[in-house]
Amino acid sequence: MTFMSQIKSAAFAALATAALVLPATAQSTTQALTSESVIETIKDNGVMRVGLSTFKPWAMRDKKGELIGFEIDLAKKLAADMDVDVEFVPTAWDGIIPALVGGKFDIIISGMSVKTSRNMTLNFSDPVIYSGLALISNKEMTKGFTLEDYNSEDVTLAVRRGTTPATTMAELFPKAKLLQFDEEGASTQEVVNGNAHATMGSRPTPALEVQSYPDILEIGLGGREFNPAFEAFAVRKGDPDALNLLNNWIKINTHTGYIAEREQYWFGTQDWKDLVE
Repeated sequence: MTFMSQIKSAAFAALATAALVLPATAQSTTQALTSESVIETIKDNGVMRVGLSTFKPWAMRDKKGELIGFEIDLAKKLAADMDVDVEFVPTAWDGIIPALVGGKFDIIISGMSVKTSRNMTLNFSDPVIYSGLALISNKEMTKGFTLEDYNSEDVTLAVRRGTTPATTMAELFPKAKLLQFDEEGASTQEVVNGNAHATMGSRPTPALEVQSYPDILEIGLGGREFNPAFEAFAVRKGDPDALNLLNNWIKINTHTGYIAEREQYWFGTQDWKDLVE
């Protein structure tokens, strides 16, 4: 055998070995990813732990203290379709992402908007529904206000801490005084009481708050929408199995009309209002 023939034989043997090793490596990698998926944890425990924070009507307490809302319905149906129980883990909004990463629960289902900054830390499913932000303003205090008028040292704004509205208002109106609260209702109450000119909320919160206080509140700037976004489920990074399941579930329930029907009930009507008031 010539020297060149020896080289060719060695190269062929190396390629043949690689052809055997690569599939085995790929298979072991796939098996490792599958075994590490939160889906396997949920199956083993028989329960899906859902992290959430209360936002009307995404998730809220009824008169009996039970959680109800758009995201509650989706979480319950997702768990039922997976043939597991669901456990809700109420969590402060500004700590909900660290709590997910730290393993306090398996998934966030809490009206979370898809943002690149958040995507650096967690993985989002396909969008569930669309939302946007609007100002909820005190009619008398903001009469004739333009966008520029809100950006003044003489203006006080109220908002829930750690939310997209909080970030958006700080960016839009850096000169204004920004009061931050841990509960969404507190920021609206500040506007109702005349202690703040405006707050900001995701659809449909502005319309609902105005309906509750029609003589005091209005949707500011003629209903102008800010920061249009998509809401999605969130899981820890590096879990393709979980994303596959969630994305397919969203596609199925979008096609059947379930998500649209629940969206219409919670966002398009107030048939649920007597349950919480």
